Amino acid sequence: MERQITSVCVYCGSSSGSNPAFAEAAEALGRNLAEGGIKIVFGGSRSGLMGLVADAALAAGGTVTGVIPKGLFQGPAIREAAHPALSFLHEVDSMHERKQMMAELSDGFVALPGGLGTLEELAEIATWAQLGIHSKPIVVLDTASYWRPLADFLDQAVENGLLNAESRQLFAFISEVAEVLPTLQTHAVEYEPKWLSIEET
Repeated sequence: MERQITSVCVYCGSSSGSNPAFAEAAEALGRNLAEGGIKIVFGGSRSGLMGLVADAALAAGGTVTGVIPKGLFQGPAIREAAHPALSFLHEVDSMHERKQMMAELSDGFVALPGGLGTLEELAEIATWAQLGIHSKPIVVLDTASYWRPLADFLDQAVENGLLNAESRQLFAFISEVAEVLPTLQTHAVEYEPKWLSIEET
């Protein structure tokens, strides 16, 4: 069954990395989503792969929303500069609020190559799905086999009894940008909410 995808959260590095394929994938993803009429939600930075995704989408006429904690681009110690030409920019008070808002604004999630921040975002959003907090698709764009070690780790976790096979299938690993939207539309995430309500406790 094909799901309706109107907005996608993109996780990726605020650096471009050393492999030119990463930048090519970021630009192609931004352009592809924009041309497909899909709104992009991301971390709001103008730098690295994040900036390339936003630039390509905006150049293709797309809508791009950034969500960034105030402290990252205010004050003398600027660690991350907000993109100046976004369709919308939300300033929040913390990294936790940033991730929550990005999730709420999106119908699905795509991870490009990135560092610890990207890995943390990807792991957290998958954990939320595992717990039944959301049932949105999670796609990992494995450009130049960058995410292969993560796939191997997940398989090892299943083999060692620390992750069940159902949770392993929350991640859809693909290698081509053209596969992103079709995978988002068809990848099944069918976890039921696991939290007890106050009335049930």
